[in-house]
Amino acid sequence: MPMRKEIVFKSIGTIHSSFKDTSKIPIQPVFSEGARGYIKIFPEFVEGLVDLDGFSHLYLIYHLHKAKEAKLIVRPFLEDEMHGVFATRAPSRPNPIGISIVRLDKIIGNIIHISDLDILDGTPLLDIKPFTSRFDARDNCKEGWLANINEEDAKRRGQRTDN
Repeated sequence: MPMRKEIVFKSIGTIHSSFKDTSKIPIQPVFSEGARGYIKIFPEFVEGLVDLDGFSHLYLIYHLHKAKEAKLIVRPFLEDEMHGVFATRAPSRPNPIGISIVRLDKIIGNIIHISDLDILDGTPLLDIKPFTSRFDARDNCKEGWLANINEEDAKRRGQRTDN
């Protein structure tokens, strides 16, 4: 059996939002329209922001620093059935890494103003990548178990309006 290597990441900044409680965060960015926040990029990484302002959306890759212990079988927010963690976007993962597509509003110095985010205040940011439909859109996608989910129910659960 191959030996697993330890992988170490260092954050490049901190994500700030109005979400202070994990139980109140919309489940996905699509359910958080209008939620505003900002990212404070550490000074040594500011040069990497050059030309980023030409994009409307960003992938944020971040550490789920408040995630609970990893589970391989979980109940996702959209359904009461259990699924393997890799068939969901549940936060309790072997490597607690989150990914969200957010709207880029503006960049001022080392501050990136964003909206439509679903991220806890104080979350460590690992990386930023520009979203582009040229590379990221796919045709004929299969949705797995999500294909059976009622859209209205998804919206209600995703916005946590039933809490």
